[in-house]
Amino acid sequence: MSNEQKVAIITGASQGIGAALVKAYRDRNYRVVATSRSIKQSADADIIAIAGDIGDAATADRVVKEAISRFGRIDTLVNNAGIFTAKPFVDYTAEDFAANIATNVAGFFQITQRAAVEMLKQGSGHIVSITTSLVDHAIAGVPTVLANLTKGGINSATKALAMEYAVKGIRVNAVSPGIIKTPMHPLATHEFLAGLHPVKRMGEIRDIVEGVLYLESASFVTGEILHVDGGQSAGH
Repeated sequence: MSNEQKVAIITGASQGIGAALVKAYRDRNYRVVATSRSIKQSADADIIAIAGDIGDAATADRVVKEAISRFGRIDTLVNNAGIFTAKPFVDYTAEDFAANIATNVAGFFQITQRAAVEMLKQGSGHIVSITTSLVDHAIAGVPTVLANLTKGGINSATKALAMEYAVKGIRVNAVSPGIIKTPMHPLATHEFLAGLHPVKRMGEIRDIVEGVLYLESASFVTGEILHVDGGQSAGH
């Protein structure tokens, strides 16, 4: 099989933003390695689906090894997998903390490190992570410390990696969403959540996909935290 066709790895790929990203990259003729805990096999020969916990180093190993053995290269990694636990700070449990660290931090670290090894061999690549605008725009009444702690770390790591790899052909960026209309937000909460954005609506999944695709094609952009948040990070 030719290895000239570009290849993207997408985490958290079974539903919502992740599933939409898989479709968007296939529409651009990328081969895709898609992973999540519950992902199902695809009939598309250019999609490899790998079920596993992204916080587990063994899952990251499997994903990267399959990408290289089946498709021969890794051009893009989209770190989309993440969990969001909104609670008052003193109500977080040890289990909440461990789960957020495992998925949001260890998940980012394990797969990014392994993908970067292959990108460095190629002398090219793009790493883009999905974070949250709550990291730099906390909202009274919306307690999100674990998201700030974990996703904020990814924003910082994005800039550090962008500098580390600036002359090595690898760009590193992030998309920082507002609150997006996905199945994790019940319909009854939509009016309240829309009001948290200056534009007075929630974001759509396509808004985040378009942000990722912009960064994909923006060859002079690295170290960018692209806010796709209806003006949330600008003020309130």
